[in-house]
Amino acid sequence: MKALSRAVASAAAAVMLAQCGCAGKQIVHSQNEQTVISLAWWGNDPRTEYTLEAVRVFEEHHPDIKVRCNYSEWSGYEARNRIRMASETESDVMQINVGWLDDFSKDGTGYYDLNKVSDVLDLTNFSEDTLKYGTRNGVLNAIPIAMNTETVYINKTMYEAHGLSIPQTWDDMFAAADVLSKDGIYPLCGASKAIWLYTIAYAEQKTGKSFFDENGAIAFTPEELQVMIEFYVDMVDRKVIPKIEDFKKVKVENGTCAGAVAWVSDAINYFGSSIENGDEIVAADYTAFSPSDSGAGWYEKPATLYAMSKNTAHPEEAAMLLDFLLNNKEMALLQGVEKGIPISKSAQSCLDEAGMLSGLQYEASVVMDNNNKLREMSPLIENTSLINPFNDAANLVLYDKATAEEAAQQLYDTYAESFDVT
Repeated sequence: MKALSRAVASAAAAVMLAQCGCAGKQIVHSQNEQTVISLAWWGNDPRTEYTLEAVRVFEEHHPDIKVRCNYSEWSGYEARNRIRMASETESDVMQINVGWLDDFSKDGTGYYDLNKVSDVLDLTNFSEDTLKYGTRNGVLNAIPIAMNTETVYINKTMYEAHGLSIPQTWDDMFAAADVLSKDGIYPLCGASKAIWLYTIAYAEQKTGKSFFDENGAIAFTPEELQVMIEFYVDMVDRKVIPKIEDFKKVKVENGTCAGAVAWVSDAINYFGSSIENGDEIVAADYTAFSPSDSGAGWYEKPATLYAMSKNTAHPEEAAMLLDFLLNNKEMALLQGVEKGIPISKSAQSCLDEAGMLSGLQYEASVVMDNNNKLREMSPLIENTSLINPFNDAANLVLYDKATAEEAAQQLYDTYAESFDVT
């Protein structure tokens, strides 16, 4: 969604609310002394713009509540969040990453118990399966906004210009590299975490084992880690992907990469410029050895969640804001599918009636929803203490500093020092 002025955004939302018949009841409180609560989130400029507009609308409905906003890009937000959680100065309502539940609330006491405000926060918009993502030790700490998974996006225009079909298998990717590399184009690219998860998908399919066992211990042996390392090195050597150190989003925008592995929620961030330039971008099936195995070895998780501070002095007002962010129709129309397809039944229904369930992120969400092989992602699999040593081990092989077997054993030993291994 492009940045809109507050007036334009309000007018647009009002028109669409009228069209879909979901303007909702206007709740107006008497003008008393204001209760001040805080809201924190991360994101790019468009996300900040529509969230600030949503806060203005919420305050208009609730003139006795003032919302102070704290926001930044991801890296700054993550760093400050750790400081604020440690010092118990976190915002009353906050956007959180699913991994933070285990970091800060493994026993369920790190965030507010949202069941206590269910008279204000409408939980009926969410299934029990959805709410379990935000539950720790039986306590509902957070509610997912949308679901997410790494997705294979392909610039169909570029592929077809080179006589290529949309790749479905690992072999298809290497075959595409044979053609595209002649023009200095990679079939695929991705940030460090994306390629890490892409490589895990390959190794899980090839070995028939999961990276983690049912107890959360690393189940891969040195031999299976070697499969991962050799696959990554092969992709780099044969020009399927650039080295992760060389990846930049501009490679997608300038046509150096004809595809990318990226989250559902990052579709427009990566491919917005390409779409504006007239290229057709598609969400492909998850790469596998055969199309029937698509989704095996791939994981899904909540894109982001909202939680409340366990230290909030105003739980009712915070819950009112949380309900607005998740379930309110005006908020749904402002946010659209920027964070993915909303899980809230009421928010999704309004977007459907307004004809807003469309576009690349929606298509990626449909691919995700229609695949029954995706499994719940363990937050641990995104740990940089797993990813960075893997990259270092792969580079040892790429730069002829070690054999794949030697690098895999070193990687296994590194993991064993910090994680449970089988």
